Amino acid sequence: MARVSQEHLDARRRQIMVGARRCFARNGFHATSMQDVLKEVGLSAGAVYRYFSGKEALIDAIVEEAFGVIRGAFDEAAGQNPPPLPDELLAFVLRRCFAGTGFETEQEFGRLVLQVWGEATRNEELRPKIWEAVSAMRAGWTRVVKEYQRQGILPDDAEPEFVARTLMGCAMGFIAQQALFGDLRIEQLQEGLAAVMRMEVPNAS
Repeated sequence: MARVSQEHLDARRRQIMVGARRCFARNGFHATSMQDVLKEVGLSAGAVYRYFSGKEALIDAIVEEAFGVIRGAFDEAAGQNPPPLPDELLAFVLRRCFAGTGFETEQEFGRLVLQVWGEATRNEELRPKIWEAVSAMRAGWTRVVKEYQRQGILPDDAEPEFVARTLMGCAMGFIAQQALFGDLRIEQLQEGLAAVMRMEVPNAS
């Protein structure tokens, strides 16, 4: 019997993950059954269970992959010299996230992320993994903020973690809006944030 190549195994695993991800984004984790996943990917139960023991294992793999892409985007942004300003930084990271995860639409990506956030509130096994991933993201944002300070772009008296959490909030808010409404583009976020960054208090007459 001919051995199955690693390339074939990797492609099959990818096929299953993409199909499951599509199901989860469309119907949520709890309304999606393994039968739904089997139907979506067009494979037998034996073919799918060869790679994943069940739905929880699929969820773990999808979450790990998504946050791995996000962490990579932050690391890449933090390595730039000088790092991009917040409007460009958020756009850079979000574009890397969408491109790196291979979702068909930004809204599909957003809907899955919302599912992950919701799952973190109830799934005791998944919560530590999500916390670890979010902590790594916060550390990435904080490195960028400290680099702003080192280069004199941001005042020294600003608390780096507070600024980092604020920037994370902008990114998370964009993802939530995209998931719920699907009518916000990255370019619009970038333009809006750039406008906020130019705000000045007029001199009192």
